[in-house]
Amino acid sequence: MSREVDVAIIGAGSAGLFALSQVRRKTDNYVLIEGGELGTTCARVGCMPSKVMIQVAEDYHRRSIFDREGIEGADELGLDRPAIMEHVQDLRDVFVDKTLGVTDGLDETHLIDGYASFVDDHNIEVNGERYKAGSIVIATGTVPVVPEAWQSFKDDIITTDEFFELEDLPASIAVIGLGSIGLEIGQALSRLGVDVTGVDLLENVAKLNDPVVNTLAVEVIGKEFPLWLGEPAQLEKTDAGIRVSSGDKEVIVEKVLASLGRRPNFDQLGLENTSLQLDKKGVPLFNAETMQCGNTSIYIAGDVNMDRPLLHEAGHEGRVAGYNAVRQSAAAFRRKTQLAITFCDPNIATVGAQLNDLEESKIAIAEMQFGPVGRALIIGKNRGVLRVYVNKADGLILGAAMACVKGEHLAHLLAWSIQQGLTVFDMLKMPFYHPVIEEALQGALYGVLSELDIHEETVELEKI
Repeated sequence: MSREVDVAIIGAGSAGLFALSQVRRKTDNYVLIEGGELGTTCARVGCMPSKVMIQVAEDYHRRSIFDREGIEGADELGLDRPAIMEHVQDLRDVFVDKTLGVTDGLDETHLIDGYASFVDDHNIEVNGERYKAGSIVIATGTVPVVPEAWQSFKDDIITTDEFFELEDLPASIAVIGLGSIGLEIGQALSRLGVDVTGVDLLENVAKLNDPVVNTLAVEVIGKEFPLWLGEPAQLEKTDAGIRVSSGDKEVIVEKVLASLGRRPNFDQLGLENTSLQLDKKGVPLFNAETMQCGNTSIYIAGDVNMDRPLLHEAGHEGRVAGYNAVRQSAAAFRRKTQLAITFCDPNIATVGAQLNDLEESKIAIAEMQFGPVGRALIIGKNRGVLRVYVNKADGLILGAAMACVKGEHLAHLLAWSIQQGLTVFDMLKMPFYHPVIEEALQGALYGVLSELDIHEETVELEKI
């Protein structure tokens, strides 16, 4: 049995749903194919449930400064861990239900329950039925990485896809991999009374490559739970639990959270049956501005392409892929300024170009330590640093890295400014209220003026 469609979208996660939003504007002759559980990675196992747990942990951790503020009774507070997990799962289900609103309205001719496999560049098979598509969008997402050597005791290893299904929290855990999700969950668990050890092969956390920001982040977070950096983790099953060793350190824990990243979900997809060229990771080569794979009618969007595995990027890529797929075109769309946020405490964020992207002799760094920032001191979180990378020749804002309170907001402010091509002088003409965290940015920008090759007589004023 065979059926012809204008567009076939493989994967009903964030990128697939955003692609669908574009396709439906032009045609009703499409299929959305999903063999797994409906509901996006973000809503089910990523962004949203992790932020619920982080908020609970933050609320409980706040008790540590109650005595300083004259609030009594902090020692009488306690935790009901099963109730915490139930709360996380309840809100998780709310977020998932919101994403299901899109697919709930699709009938069985549009939403296909099954796993797609390529026959060639235009034909795919699902459940024994063949679909010939004018264009195909690959949006199959990713799955957690678990080393083969750990498979023999996988019952003691939790992946990020499984973590939010727990009914209770373990007494002790080793978090292997300190990217965003590992760092977030590790700190949250530590604040909820779990004995946590964090381990990473790299010397930096959350993909930071600014040594000043990384050093502060490691020092501050490392005071809450140990961070073993720079050595690989070795695991061994014992009668007492899992022995985790790294260099000359070792600990026995009840569970291990494998947070080693994710790999493209090409299982059963049959890419070998297409004409697509693959990179070393097995990902089809594609144009990041069109999402087109080579000169084919196949497009790829979202985490599966391993370019920018973030929800807002999946949304952008899905829209571009859907727009081009339904038109069988290769229209190019400008990428948004890169923005990444880790919701640990302090927030870690990177914006725009990073130090390893830049020629340091051509930039000045606007830096602000948060010790004297009034608003941060009031909140009780004034251990932080902001570093903004500025082009010396013209004062153009190029990028930033930070580990600071409310960094999620500063990062957005900087991302919007970079995307609009603003300079230090443009930004200092903007209003800065007092007392706010944004004053840290204002102070950093004032501090870098003397290092620039260009100067303005009226920095804060704009002539009319």
